[in-house]
Amino acid sequence: MNLFQLFKASLLSPKKIAAFRLIPIGKVMQYIFIYILIITSISFVQFINGMSVQQANMEGLLEYFQEIRWLLYPFSFVFLFVLNTLLIFVRISILAYVGVIILSLLKRKGEYRHLWRSTLFASTIPMLLSIVVALFNISNGYIQLVIYVITFIYLFLACKNYPIKR
Repeated sequence: MNLFQLFKASLLSPKKIAAFRLIPIGKVMQYIFIYILIITSISFVQFINGMSVQQANMEGLLEYFQEIRWLLYPFSFVFLFVLNTLLIFVRISILAYVGVIILSLLKRKGEYRHLWRSTLFASTIPMLLSIVVALFNISNGYIQLVIYVITFIYLFLACKNYPIKR
């Protein structure tokens, strides 16, 4: 399957999300790093816009930033990429552990690595929602709660399609 087919299926079918547990890890990493690159690009544009506002307010700082711009922007992009990668991997890992608990409650069989992949694909709609939130620069605790609830719902529906323990 190509990445677009994975994206489309993860939007529409929790049954396929459960089947995605068998996808090779290379394809899974491509999927997540494309998402991280999109989020990092949005964050970087917001950083640049925020820097121009701050520069306009401080006269001496403007000259300093003009001199080190070639150094500041690449390092800030790399820093944002690493930070976003860390936060997204931690979030998916914690939610995958919750998925392991859901599997045990449903008496289904699966491993953490399978749940990690399923959690990634169950997070597709929440990822899109977080991109929209980042684009419009909205910060609200309820939005994060909605993102987690949607992920849990998709993860629960995917866990129902895992094989039953004997």
